[in-house]
Amino acid sequence: MMSAIVVAAIVMSIVLGYRTRINIGLFAIAFAYLIGCFGLGLKPTDVILMWPLKIFFIIFSVCLFYGFAIVNGTLEKLAEHMMYRCRRFPHMMPYAIFLASLLIAAMGAGYYTVLAFMAPITLLLCERTRLSLIAGGMSVNYGALAGANFVSSQSGIIFQGLMVNAGVAENEAFINGLAIFAGTTIIPLVVITGFVFFTRSKEAMADSLSDIARPTSLTREQKATLMLTLIMMACVLLPPILQLLVPDNEAIVFINSRVNIGLIASIFSVIALLMKLGDERKAMAALPWGTIIMICGVGMLISVAIEAGAIDQLASWIGTSIPAVLVPVVFGVVSAFMSLFASTLGVVTPALFPIVPSIANTLMIDPMIIFVCIVVGAQATAISPFSSGGSLILGSAPLERERSTLFNGLLFRAAPLGFVVAVAFNLMLTFLA
Repeated sequence: MMSAIVVAAIVMSIVLGYRTRINIGLFAIAFAYLIGCFGLGLKPTDVILMWPLKIFFIIFSVCLFYGFAIVNGTLEKLAEHMMYRCRRFPHMMPYAIFLASLLIAAMGAGYYTVLAFMAPITLLLCERTRLSLIAGGMSVNYGALAGANFVSSQSGIIFQGLMVNAGVAENEAFINGLAIFAGTTIIPLVVITGFVFFTRSKEAMADSLSDIARPTSLTREQKATLMLTLIMMACVLLPPILQLLVPDNEAIVFINSRVNIGLIASIFSVIALLMKLGDERKAMAALPWGTIIMICGVGMLISVAIEAGAIDQLASWIGTSIPAVLVPVVFGVVSAFMSLFASTLGVVTPALFPIVPSIANTLMIDPMIIFVCIVVGAQATAISPFSSGGSLILGSAPLERERSTLFNGLLFRAAPLGFVVAVAFNLMLTFLA
C-alpha cells in the first residue's frame, strides 16, 4: 500500500510540476516529508538526510567553475567560430550544429545552457540556409545532450553520482559514463544523417553561407578560461584512465583515489577568481539552481520510495515478468515514454538507476548495458515539445507559424524517429554485448 502511495506521489510531482510550471523538486520534497514522516514514521532529520548532498556539491562546484565560461562569453564565442568555419559547406551545417553543441556542452556548459544560446542561433541559421527547422532542432538538442553526458560535464557527473548512490563502484561508474557518452553520440549522428539525406532537407538548403560575418578573436579572459577548462578536464580524466591502463601502479591508484571533480572544480573556481576571469556574483547567478533543486528533490522522494520498498518491488516485477535478454530494451522503452513528459536528469534516471544493480545481479546482466539503454531511451524522445528540452527549442522560434511547424515536427517526426533508432541500438547492444 505504502509503495503505491510513493509511486503515486512521484507521478503527482511530475504532473503538478508540468501543469503549474513549478519546479518538480519542490513538490517531491513536500511529498517526501509527508509520506516519510507521517506514512513511514521517519524522523524529520532522517528525511532531511535523504537530500543527496554529494550530488548537490558536485553539481554546484562544477557548474560554478563553468559559470565563468558562460559569463565572459567563452562558450558563445566558440560556437560562433565553429559556425563560421562551416559557411562554405552548408550541407554539413546539421553536423556543425551538432558538433558545436556537443563540444560546448562537454566543456561543462550543461544541456539547458547550451540550448539557451544555441537554439536561437540554430533556428536563425535554419531560416538563412533553408535547413529544416526539425533537422536544426534535432542537431542542437542531441548535440547538447551528448556533450552534457561527457564524464566531466553536468549530466555525466549526475549519472555517475546516481550510480555510486545505487551501489556501483566509482571506477565502474566512470566506465559506464564513458559508455553512455559513446552511445548517445553515435545515435544522434545516425538520426541526423537519416533526416537530412533521406528527406528533402538536403535539396532545400542554400548553396552558400558566405555572408556570415567573421567572429572576433577570443579575448585574454576567454583564452585563459579555455585553457583552465582543458587543464581541469585533464586533471579529472587522466588519473582514472591511467589506472585502467596501469591498474597495479600504487602511485596512480593513490592519486586516482584522491581525485574528486567537485573539489577540483572548486580549486579552479578560486583560480578563475584570482585571475579575474569573471564576476563571482554573475557566475553564482548562472548556476542551474532549478535543475539542482529538481534533481535533489526527486532524489529525496526516491529515497523515501526505497525506504517504503517500492523500488525492490519494481525490480522484482521486472526480474520475474520479463525475459532476461529483453530487460535492458524494456528499460529503454520505459525511459523513452517517461522522457516524453519528464526530465531525464530530474525524473527518469533518479527513478530507474537505483533498481539497476539488484536486477543486473539477479539476472546476471552487465549493469552497464542497462544504464546505457536507460539514457539512450530517455534522450531519444527528449526532443518532444512536452519535455523540457523540446519546449525550450519551441520557445526559441520567433514566429507563431514556425512554432506550430516545430511542435508538429518535434512530436510526430523527430521523437518517433529517435525512438525507433534508440530501440534498434538497444537491441544491438543487448544481443551483441
